[in-house]
Amino acid sequence: MPRLNRLSIRDFRNLARADLTFPSDGVVLIGDNGHGKTNLLEAIYYFQLLRSVRGARDADLVRFGAAAFFLHATVTTHGEHELSAGFTRGKKKVVVDGAEVKRLSVALGSLPAIVISPRDVALVSGAPAERRRFLDVALALTSPRYLNALQKYRAALARRNAALRGVARGVQSDDSVAAWEPELAESGAVLLGERIAWMDRHDAEFTRLTAAIGEPEPMTMRYVTTIANPRDAAAELADTLARKRAHDIRRGVTHAGPHRDDVALQIGGHDLRTFGSGGQQRTAAITLRLLEAETLKVHAGGDPLLLLDDPFAELDARRSAHILSLLHETVMGQTILTVPRAGDIPRDLSSLARWHISDGVIAEQADVV
Repeated sequence: MPRLNRLSIRDFRNLARADLTFPSDGVVLIGDNGHGKTNLLEAIYYFQLLRSVRGARDADLVRFGAAAFFLHATVTTHGEHELSAGFTRGKKKVVVDGAEVKRLSVALGSLPAIVISPRDVALVSGAPAERRRFLDVALALTSPRYLNALQKYRAALARRNAALRGVARGVQSDDSVAAWEPELAESGAVLLGERIAWMDRHDAEFTRLTAAIGEPEPMTMRYVTTIANPRDAAAELADTLARKRAHDIRRGVTHAGPHRDDVALQIGGHDLRTFGSGGQQRTAAITLRLLEAETLKVHAGGDPLLLLDDPFAELDARRSAHILSLLHETVMGQTILTVPRAGDIPRDLSSLARWHISDGVIAEQADVV
């Protein structure tokens, strides 16, 4: 089962220096908001994506006034491993078991983990890009084929968009746009196929889990795409890109492809983004995270780390109790929980060791009740 044993932090966010040894079942970190609780979770999760879970640039992760940040972890994932990541002078360096990684994709998912926080409501209330990114992360971390296709697709998309702007300026020809369409079609078909397959595997479970949390109205999810025949997606996408080439040149951007798709979330047949309450949207967002955890669990052969960033804030006691029960049912490996006050610790997690943080300084204390 994946586990974080030790973590050293230097100049990451507001965490100047920390050398931490984690209990096998996890820990609760207690501290006022703004003192660095989330920064610790971000440092841990960095070994999953090799970038900020909050979308920040590496340069913005360096503590104010410092020249670089450095993270080092000892983890257990099919044996014990040493991981380190750092950023200095505009360059990122990742080392696994003493060897520098030349291609970052090789080290993605080195410490399987998921983060659950109130910010996850954006998965439901936010723009389609939030839901596409959710699928991209879950699938890229568990499917080398998907990751390879995603890298190729993004590169071809960027180059086609650049060519579109070049044609509009009169410095490139239509052929320079068409040159990138076969790659977009082939890699886009892979993305589409794997996204739809993931949705097909989990749509019924999404409905079941949201009901188990306590939603009386049925919630559903489905993949939304303009591709009429996913089984022949490559040919259809190639044809669509060719037909829309003139339109794309006028607009300077590619309008067809999986980068424009969405995940439709509904409650009682209505758009959850528009008609759902705040609690219902949080329920759906947490359910998506549970499905992400299940996906990682199958791939990693054990429960991923569970990083809970004050996850029950603004949720009523009934929903919180049901969510905790589902966490125990589906995925409950090593757990790192952050809360502002000791009174916010759910009873089911009260046996975890308690640490405290103030102004970026973490004090390890094993005071348990």
